[in-house]
Amino acid sequence: MNLDYSDGDKELKSELRRFLQKACPPTRVRKVLDGDSREPRRLTSELAEMGWLAAAMPERFGGQELSYVALCGIAEELGRALAPTSYGSSVFLTAEALLLAGSEVQQRTYLPALASGQKIGTFALVEGRGPIRPEHVSCTWRGGKLTGEKLAVADGLDADVAIVSAQSNSNVQLFLVDLDVPAVTRASQKSVDPTRLVAKLTFRDAPAEPLGNGADWSVLQRVLDRAAVLFAFEQLGGADMALEMARDYALSRYAFGRPIGSFQAIKHKLADVYIANELARSNAYYAAWALAKNAPELPLAAATARVAACEAFERAARENMQVHGGVSATWAHDCHLYYRRARHLGSCIGTVNQWRDQAARLLIAQCAA
Repeated sequence: MNLDYSDGDKELKSELRRFLQKACPPTRVRKVLDGDSREPRRLTSELAEMGWLAAAMPERFGGQELSYVALCGIAEELGRALAPTSYGSSVFLTAEALLLAGSEVQQRTYLPALASGQKIGTFALVEGRGPIRPEHVSCTWRGGKLTGEKLAVADGLDADVAIVSAQSNSNVQLFLVDLDVPAVTRASQKSVDPTRLVAKLTFRDAPAEPLGNGADWSVLQRVLDRAAVLFAFEQLGGADMALEMARDYALSRYAFGRPIGSFQAIKHKLADVYIANELARSNAYYAAWALAKNAPELPLAAATARVAACEAFERAARENMQVHGGVSATWAHDCHLYYRRARHLGSCIGTVNQWRDQAARLLIAQCAA
């Protein structure tokens, strides 16, 4: 079994890397950090113009119908560049939910718009502290109207449509909501990563329609499993770039007449990061295979990849700051950008502990079978 990228996928990754080096240098990421809230939508539009948003969507909806493995490669390159874009919210979550459970009318309405960048989608699940579970949902849907609040909605300020979890007839289901209506209000929220804008969404009898034939919590879990694989690749790209930054600095920074990379303590740090990255890579590649084949192993593979990627990116970003020393904590240096993104991605679809619990439950079930 060869789990590596094909030659075509490698060329696709290289092309996107060249594009992002020009279109999304660190200076552009910093524009968002410094308060320019228009940049994420601009970058998303540029990605759409080049066809990157439509890469893995079906041709009948304006996509190129590339493989999920290709989409994983795109996610990895976006992670390397710390791209401040709504790609994950629109493609990894909203488009996947529509493809998995949306009706034909919903797919025809929203998928071409998401592929072209005309609309941005997002997922609204969180209402407070704690894991993403049905018992933590208090939003309600009655008579076609949605009422309640959702917190820390990624790209919630830019999104045009949201998929929202809500209680309906004592059952949690998913609903499609147009955010550009008076019944929906948005408020910016502070985040550990200011380059990824999050918002509180308040629904006051907002018009909403069920996703498909009434997608329930089991559908949401399937969407999150798929997204976990894609976000794992985004985290892997960030972890690799953080390691490269630390390595390059260790080779160029001199102390006591020699590069600090020659000191054993620095070597051990970088070796530990490399091992964690490679472990995450092996888990992510296996999960990509399971996603592409829609294999029964996907839930466990996704949880394992998610846990390994969260830990690898957080370690790589932290040790990158340690290798750089005090300058890494200054606003002007780029090190903290990777640490901020690691913390953001580590909680965007549930915490690492939630995914660790899922992996444990599935392993116990396998052993008991």
